[in-house]
Amino acid sequence: MARSRDIITTSPDLKLLHDDGFELSIKHAHLLVSSVPYLTATRTLARGILIFPLTMSTDMMTGKPPDHTAHFAGDKPHYADGTPIAGIINKEETKELAEGIVSKFYFSSKPVTPDVDYDVKVRRYVDLIETPARALFPKATAQTRRIVESEDDDSPFVFPDTNSARAEITPITDKLKGLKIAIVGLGGTGSYVLDFVAKTPVKEIHLFDDDEFSLHNAYRAPGTPTSYQLRAWKLKVIYLAEIYSRWHKGLIPHAVRVDGTNVANLTGLNFAFLCMDPGPDKATLVDFLVNSSIPFVDTGLGVEATADTLVGMVNTITVTPDYKKHIQNIPLKTGGDDELYASNIQIAELNALNAALAVIRWKKHFGFYLDERKEHESTYTIGPDMITNAEITA
Repeated sequence: MARSRDIITTSPDLKLLHDDGFELSIKHAHLLVSSVPYLTATRTLARGILIFPLTMSTDMMTGKPPDHTAHFAGDKPHYADGTPIAGIINKEETKELAEGIVSKFYFSSKPVTPDVDYDVKVRRYVDLIETPARALFPKATAQTRRIVESEDDDSPFVFPDTNSARAEITPITDKLKGLKIAIVGLGGTGSYVLDFVAKTPVKEIHLFDDDEFSLHNAYRAPGTPTSYQLRAWKLKVIYLAEIYSRWHKGLIPHAVRVDGTNVANLTGLNFAFLCMDPGPDKATLVDFLVNSSIPFVDTGLGVEATADTLVGMVNTITVTPDYKKHIQNIPLKTGGDDELYASNIQIAELNALNAALAVIRWKKHFGFYLDERKEHESTYTIGPDMITNAEITA
């Protein structure tokens, strides 16, 4: 990820603020303006922190602020006569915006003309609460010219997570932080699982597959390869790791088919996505995960062609250390003599749906999403457009 100090000096609006002596720092995709003077209820001088979620146009430069609001860490600001500056206070509540960033007030002051950049927005809010303080303390200023060392957090992302910051869900997103995840099988479903998981702050994403990425894979995987990439005949884990390492720093490819000789490579992981065909190797992996108390989601896709249309279903089965009932429904055995002629129809949107249901189930397991029914098996059927769930009952 670009260093926070580099973002401040590269972005024209932040550089103007920095050069004018404002105390700026960036932490968890939030811009912090420290030492902003204001008056307390007893008309004494205090200093607080204005907080703005960052919008980035590139990895090094800010974009236009998302709206006209701001957060404030400090006590309620007042006018020189001791009355609160109530007109800018939308909400008074203590809220953790991100680790180490706690707001006490949510400000809303809509300008006559939109805030075109952070320079305009910061100065406007500073003026709103600093001007009353200067009436009693003429030398009070937010332009202290102190250099605040920006904290470059331990984010696994190459770019700041402005999405979570803007939506004010960073503490919820952080529930996934530090996890070590395995994706076994990088075909259609597995590649979409990677696409979704790579946008979360997990620490490591281990990729297991020994097949090459070829043209038929490209038709059911996210993104579009170049003709050069297709001709390179790289292994799936190498091809996908090269792409997604541009976004996430924790990609670890394992160019192997998981079997009894190497299944121990999953030791110490926090969760696994199984996106592989039935067979003895899958049975070995399932036994290992269960015995190692590693929760996992098994994905399955079954589509057949009728006379002139496709029918089928998408299935996800979750197994956790506390609930293993649905493990009996995981297909582990191959199809026998007719397997050569069995249907293996894969369609991108069904692979994506399979992956999305699996990732949602994983996020529920770690508390990102509300989990009311605790469904451990979910089946989407194409014809009736219906999802049926098998959940934990009382």
